Amino acid sequence: MKIIGIDKSSPLFGRVTVGADLVRVNRQPVADSIDFQFHSAEPALELDIVEQGKKRTIRMENAGCGNLGLAFAEGKIRICTNKCLFCFVHQQPKGMRRSLYLRDDDYRYSFTHGNFITLSGMSESDYQRIIAQRLSPLYISVHATDDKLRRCIFQNEKLEPILLRIRHLIKNGISLHTQTVVCPGLNDGARLEKTISDLAACAPGVMSLAVVPVGLTRYRDRLPRLRTFSPAESSEMIDLISKYQRQYQKELGTRFVFPADEFFLMAGKPLPPLSYYEEMPQFENGVGMARRFITDFNRRKRTLPKKLRKPLRLGIVTGRSAETFMQSEIIPTLAQIKGLSKEMTVVENRFWGKTVTVTGLLTGKDILHGLKSSKAEVVLLPPNCLNFDRLFLDDMSLETFTAKLRRPVLTGTYDIAALLRRAFELVES
Repeated sequence: MKIIGIDKSSPLFGRVTVGADLVRVNRQPVADSIDFQFHSAEPALELDIVEQGKKRTIRMENAGCGNLGLAFAEGKIRICTNKCLFCFVHQQPKGMRRSLYLRDDDYRYSFTHGNFITLSGMSESDYQRIIAQRLSPLYISVHATDDKLRRCIFQNEKLEPILLRIRHLIKNGISLHTQTVVCPGLNDGARLEKTISDLAACAPGVMSLAVVPVGLTRYRDRLPRLRTFSPAESSEMIDLISKYQRQYQKELGTRFVFPADEFFLMAGKPLPPLSYYEEMPQFENGVGMARRFITDFNRRKRTLPKKLRKPLRLGIVTGRSAETFMQSEIIPTLAQIKGLSKEMTVVENRFWGKTVTVTGLLTGKDILHGLKSSKAEVVLLPPNCLNFDRLFLDDMSLETFTAKLRRPVLTGTYDIAALLRRAFELVES
């Protein structure tokens, strides 16, 4: 592994140079940072280093058993070899930023980042490593436990029986969170009920199951014909899952299976209370995210002023899916602040298509189009429409966006109360 950074507080600072390769720890080869963390958790260390073609060994005490302040270059990511019927990557046009076409299927990123993987293409040594290093929990895209149907969904006839692999992992102490992306007429109905029942039978090793509606864009030329859920079907899905939740609360002490927020929003049903989501095991999968957003706002709204020292016309940008709860849960509180005029801009997704309604898939160009008639003095953007490099999905930078809009733009937090206070301070300073 190539060392790309050394913290000044590291006991190796001055003893190892940036650019050196760490090849073994305590005589064990290391291929990535997980290997390093696993093998370096010992009180005494022997590090084999290669610098400028020369090998040497560093022996040292490791009192803290920590990461030693080293940063490593990321290794090659394992790419998914399936051709899933509803893969979002296949539903994108050409010309987007490169990372959007990356279909990772890497168990290491499942462990470190909560990425969902398929368990396809893994070797026995991969499973042995997962078990030996206790890479738990992992996040698994199941989609269907019927193997024939699953092979059809993944368009991969070589897929191993999924329940066999799941049982092997949990038998060896690995916990799993699972998901099924559901398509009407494909893996819903009785097939979904089988998936739910089969995975619940693997509890507590399988800790949770998220049921997520399929996301379809307008870029589906030459792809299989699929459709999204109707409001009535979304309501039926919630009712079906509720039936199983009541059963599993009695049998397992947990609801186990959770519908994504989108089902409630599409059905026009109220979001459940925060307690419904228990330990939020599928938060990053869009399960409970809307309720957490609302609950956090309600807890912090008392910190907002009752009156502004200077009048402010505030613009709030959102996607179509969040419009209802923003109007019912957030806007009424803002209406009580004297001196504040607010306008909520619900942006239609012209890029991906109207069936894509979440804020995280809004492009900079579409947001600018939505704001073209806005008179807001300060604009608040949803935080998940930008990546860590402050780029929108269409590669527009926040700086370019702000320059085109010609007014202050604030973003970067799910704590909307804190974001509002920043907007008020900006105007009053």
